[in-house]
Amino acid sequence: MSIAKRLADQGITLPDAAAPAANYVPYVQTGSTLYVSGQISRNDDGLIVGVLGDNMSVEDGAAAAKTCALYLLAQVKAACGGDLDRLKRVVKLTGFVNSTKDFKEQPQVINGCSDFLVEALGDAGRHARSAVSAGALPLGVAVEIEGIFEIS
Repeated sequence: MSIAKRLADQGITLPDAAAPAANYVPYVQTGSTLYVSGQISRNDDGLIVGVLGDNMSVEDGAAAAKTCALYLLAQVKAACGGDLDRLKRVVKLTGFVNSTKDFKEQPQVINGCSDFLVEALGDAGRHARSAVSAGALPLGVAVEIEGIFEIS
């Protein structure tokens, strides 16, 4: 089953790929490896801001991380000329969580992205991963996640 059909069957519509906010490109392809720049937590209402361990719950953080997954896939789709079926697998994610110094549940927050990718892509969504704390993230967002993907 195609990735687009699989997403549609789950009622998921990808957002438009976000334009870079500074002096960088949204993705770089070298061979069959696609490096996607960090995608920040946002939804139709705007940026999802907050600090885990202060004014956001782990569940809210995981929901914010899921939005990063949608934007990561949107960038992959853009890099693949609109053909998401060129995505072969998610290779690695690095997740940054805007959190207090004593917050220790970064992995549970980034699971929002990881769980969604596995649910949406099956085994092709399984990946290596890092989940780290950040004292602050751009624009005060709760989560930022970058990814490495294999494409055809």
